[in-house]
Amino acid sequence: MDIQKKQILIGHGSGGKLSQELFQNLFSPHFSNPFLDETHDGAIFEINGVRLAMSTDSYVVNPVFFPGGNIGDLAVNGTVNDVSMCGAKPLYLSCGFILEEGFSMAELDAIVKSMRLAADKAGVYLVTGDTKVVEKGKVDKVYINTSGIGVIEKDITISPKNAVNGDVIIINGNIADHGIAIMSKREGLDFTTDIQSDSAALNHMIAAVLDVSENIHVLRDPTRGGLSATLNEIAEASQVGIYLQETCLPIHEQVKTASALLGLDPLYIANEGKSIIIVPEADAEKILAVMQSFEEGKHSVIIGNIQEKNSGKVILETELGTKRIIDMPSAEQLPRIC
Repeated sequence: MDIQKKQILIGHGSGGKLSQELFQNLFSPHFSNPFLDETHDGAIFEINGVRLAMSTDSYVVNPVFFPGGNIGDLAVNGTVNDVSMCGAKPLYLSCGFILEEGFSMAELDAIVKSMRLAADKAGVYLVTGDTKVVEKGKVDKVYINTSGIGVIEKDITISPKNAVNGDVIIINGNIADHGIAIMSKREGLDFTTDIQSDSAALNHMIAAVLDVSENIHVLRDPTRGGLSATLNEIAEASQVGIYLQETCLPIHEQVKTASALLGLDPLYIANEGKSIIIVPEADAEKILAVMQSFEEGKHSVIIGNIQEKNSGKVILETELGTKRIIDMPSAEQLPRIC
């Protein structure tokens, strides 16, 4: 990529091929180090014998209020989940606001209140932050950045590079709810059943999973780019083949209908309260039982497995028994989804 002749596109924020190219060709050459090169949901490092995980994310979702949440609780939940996916117990968050001049103080108050409630539910503290205001038209209402830090209490190594032949893939419920909730609000679509964002902090469920198994290989939350982007990243990092069963994929009927109406594929749509857990098959049933005991995991299911063949690829076996490759998304299906 000749960066002297390129410009940033909306797809560079998609979590797909363009995002990978931006990271690999621009950020990585300048910032490369052993922590960043792990390409995890956060950095894992040690200070004075204590293993820590740290993550950061920025939220520009449009609209800022949507069915099932708003930009504030989304920011808290998303960063709590990123720290959790490193196998850590999230403890502290920072928060930075960029506000547009003229933004409603009442709406900002509602957002801040929702952040406090989300932090309380997750059991984390918002301990530091910053606020900037820019001229009207220079930002769309409000953008939020949150960073989080947590402690890795167990002797575990969780990485997208750890998936191995024979592992199974578990997800804690329906996919694509968040993206369709955003789009239904944005486009003014009306459904007989409300589609709610799945935005939720998963740290308590993940902690319980780590208590029952020391063999968790991979934890990832399939946010931007959906299930397809995340699984492609894991397949590439671990150099394995990932096989999904279409009949096992949990997708709400209303989400299927809305996706068809909008010309979208649920596998490529963002989630904000889902975790992919890759574990040896022998541990799957006890992990499922624990996950299903939590509200956030009551619909947890096995959706596929890891094989040695077709290294670096994600293969879907359809309801008809045929197979198709699930590629990394090449462009932005749904901009400003988180």
